[in-house]
Amino acid sequence: MTLQWTVVALFLYVEMGILVILCLPFISARRWQSIFQLRIWSCMSRFWNKVFLTMIIILIVLFLDAVREVRKYSAKDLSSDAKLQPNMFDHLHMKLFRAQRNLYISGFAVFLWLVMKRVVTLINQLASASGSTAALQLQADNANQAAKKYTEDNELLKKTLMEGKGDKATAEGMELLRKEVEKTKEELKTSEDAVKKSQSEADVMKKQADGLAREYDRLLREHQELQNLEDGEDKKDD
Repeated sequence: MTLQWTVVALFLYVEMGILVILCLPFISARRWQSIFQLRIWSCMSRFWNKVFLTMIIILIVLFLDAVREVRKYSAKDLSSDAKLQPNMFDHLHMKLFRAQRNLYISGFAVFLWLVMKRVVTLINQLASASGSTAALQLQADNANQAAKKYTEDNELLKKTLMEGKGDKATAEGMELLRKEVEKTKEELKTSEDAVKKSQSEADVMKKQADGLAREYDRLLREHQELQNLEDGEDKKDD
């Protein structure tokens, strides 16, 4: 193998190894996302698109060269020269075998390069989706627990007040009722404070509006007096 095809073959083996590692079942998508978010990958991300396109172009050029070599050695006919040069037939098949090998190497290298990029993208998307799902699940669990607790408290309170089973049950019911009353009082106090604040702001705005109205009336009267004086002076001049 020549140097460029040795490099392409090594690149293909590296791609296969990376894909095998990315597909390991015991490494979660969120763990891979945390690895992808390391500082070294952040520094390399600005050059990632250029590197990806450059490798695609190089691999496609080598693939087309391999296709050309396969077509070149497949089209030759040595039936007339086979008796004169017995080794030429074997040499031609050796060249054709190498061209086909290079074709497979470059083709699979291009394919796995695209697959690897797609796998990394899907891992990031899966990690983001799983993180959002975990957060939503936690919120839903908290809401269910709170609703369950309130339901149990209400049921216990209703049962205690309706049936009245003993002093202990009555005490528990009264305690729950007292907590509910205190909670309601706090909410009512908060609402009253908000209403008082809104009412005080409304009073201030009303006072400001009254002051502006009085000021407007005063200016209107002064304007009318000046207008009357001006009219009187005009009549005297006539």
